[in-house]
Amino acid sequence: MPALNTITSDKLGRLIGTPSCPALIDLRPGRPDLLPGSLRRPAETVEDWSGAVSAPAVVICGNGAEASPGVAAYLRSRGVEAEVLEGGIKAWTAQGQPLVRESALPPRDRLGRTVWVTRARPKVDRIACPWLIRRFVDPEALILYVAPGEVARVAEQLQAAPFDVDGVFWSHRGALCSFDVMVEEFGLARLPGLGRLAEVVRGADTGHPEIAPQAAGLLAASLGLSRMFSSDEEQLAAGMLLYDAFFRWARDAWEETHTWESHLPKGRART
Repeated sequence: MPALNTITSDKLGRLIGTPSCPALIDLRPGRPDLLPGSLRRPAETVEDWSGAVSAPAVVICGNGAEASPGVAAYLRSRGVEAEVLEGGIKAWTAQGQPLVRESALPPRDRLGRTVWVTRARPKVDRIACPWLIRRFVDPEALILYVAPGEVARVAEQLQAAPFDVDGVFWSHRGALCSFDVMVEEFGLARLPGLGRLAEVVRGADTGHPEIAPQAAGLLAASLGLSRMFSSDEEQLAAGMLLYDAFFRWARDAWEETHTWESHLPKGRART
């Protein structure tokens, strides 16, 4: 049983990547890695950034007993429901849970956000990649959609990372789509469900639906969303929910089947 105002690595691992994940505050200064979906914040300036923290929150340090108990207590005094990751990063990694490589991220802007730019009118990869970034890498990431010919100029102007365009780091590599590349480069391949979801995205994005039975359905839903929204940003917001659902299927429901009998009241036979 976890101690008061703490959360275990196992329980937190089930929340990461889902819309109900709390705000994750990594207090470790100068470290080369981050807990997936977390934001780096210095413990000594908690009074400066605490007002921007949404409730609830989980505070993370090296072993769970260094800076995180005090910061969590301060946040609770400000009305934020804050817990400490029990055992800190040490317990997290002991469970075999992954960390995001900080060196893989592009430079952050003056507000601490990573900035990404790609082609407008997104379909599969250009929604899947922002979903991955915001759920597992940088929840405050800024995603920009521009005309294809403007991607390189905007990337240079705003120090943004271009993705899913020819000739850039974050793009297709051989048979792999941009989503595959991000999962691997960020060090997320061991997270339950992401490998299975990557197969579905690859099949939908590269014209090979035979890779996964669900790929054709993802492509159909993606094309439908692109017809429903004239705003790329509104389409991304809707697409986040779509990929949330596919992720939960890939992690928790991929072995489940649907039959008529499963919905009949117990004891009744189908007529």
